[in-house]
Amino acid sequence: QVQLVESGGGLVQSGGSLRLSCAASGSIFRFLDLGWERQAPGKQRELVAIITSGGSTNYADSVKGRFTISRDNAKKTVYLQMNSLKPEDTAVYYCYAKVGAANYWGQGTQVTVSS
Repeated sequence: QVQLVESGGGLVQSGGSLRLSCAASGSIFRFLDLGWERQAPGKQRELVAIITSGGSTNYADSVKGRFTISRDNAKKTVYLQMNSLKPEDTAVYYCYAKVGAANYWGQGTQVTVSS
């Protein structure tokens, strides 16, 4: 079982930055593929960024060049550095973890970008 707890959301002006953190429990963190999803009001949840257990990353086209996902296996934490934020980035951001057929999600953290 893996528990995920996000932090770092908040209100920021357009063009600003935020860093989200997601701390995981358990002893299998280094084997997890990790990622961030987001869901804006009235929209479907979408994948934002992923980082595999081997460190490979991938991003949604809408955030490429602005967001960076990283992981610290020693701290059992995955991060999402978000720069040049836009109002359309406003959403609840969810951390997720995947190992084998098992998927886990955090409770979400709100990010609001004002224009």
